[in-house]
Amino acid sequence: MAKFQYKLQSVLDIKQKLESQEKIAFGLASAKLLEEQEILQKLMIQKAGYDKQAKKLLEGTIDLLAVNACRKAVETMKTRIRGQMMNVHKAEKQLELVRHRLNEVMIERKTYEKLRERKFEEFKAELAYEEKKEVDELVSYTYHQNQE
Repeated sequence: MAKFQYKLQSVLDIKQKLESQEKIAFGLASAKLLEEQEILQKLMIQKAGYDKQAKKLLEGTIDLLAVNACRKAVETMKTRIRGQMMNVHKAEKQLELVRHRLNEVMIERKTYEKLRERKFEEFKAELAYEEKKEVDELVSYTYHQNQE
């Protein structure tokens, strides 16, 4: 019995390896985005704390140095938050880029797998045809042997 040999198996193997690499890259990009979002959230919480502290400093007796220091801290936090928002945006763009590459690689792999399946079906059909042909020849031979 003949063995099925897919000529593009090495290409399919490479496509599968590329897909696994892109999945790893996607996971790393996703983790990076989560990390950047967590940093942003911590900065926002810290800024809210400074805002609350500034509000408390404005009640009762006012300590001008403490109020100015707190306002400066709030402004610094705003700057850091803007910078972190840019980092989050950059990480989102990177994640989308990796997601797009992953989708392309998955489509290519699926295409080669479907081609392999089609070739295998053709192989099975040809095998069935050859088997039928052999059976017909055998039946024809035995029929002619019995006639003589």
